[in-house]
Amino acid sequence: MSNEERVFVGLGANLGDAHATLAAAVQGLGALPQTQLVRLSPLYRSAPVDASGPDFVNAVAELRCMLEPEVLLEHLHALEEQHGRERAYLNAPRTLDLDLLLFGSRVLRTPTLTLPHPRLHQRAFVLLPLRVLAPGLQHPLLGDLDACAVAVAHQRLERLP
Repeated sequence: MSNEERVFVGLGANLGDAHATLAAAVQGLGALPQTQLVRLSPLYRSAPVDASGPDFVNAVAELRCMLEPEVLLEHLHALEEQHGRERAYLNAPRTLDLDLLLFGSRVLRTPTLTLPHPRLHQRAFVLLPLRVLAPGLQHPLLGDLDACAVAVAHQRLERLP
């Protein structure tokens, strides 16, 4: 692929069979047009942050993508809907959550998309898998993600076998 971007997508689920849903979502990511799944972080269990419901199963996927960010976001929303995602209220429990975390070093703010993801540096369940996949990765606005990880060390996060 030429003109591709290095993209990171956060995956999470806390309703239904979260492990099976994430496995299917990873297959869906790998099948997206003009997109290549590079690798997936280990799975983690985390308590909901600013939300209720059961614990989440989380991971981060690294992609190479030639789509524009908004087009990729549309595909991510379609995958969520295929897996029964409902947006009943803000931070509701969900069968599948796919968050576009980083799209190369792009900084973008539109009515439907903010890049980098505005809360990625505040979530251990995002930072730890990101740092496992891409040690030394730099946030386009905040710089070193290792420094951000210290601030979220109190958040419960368990690596799953």
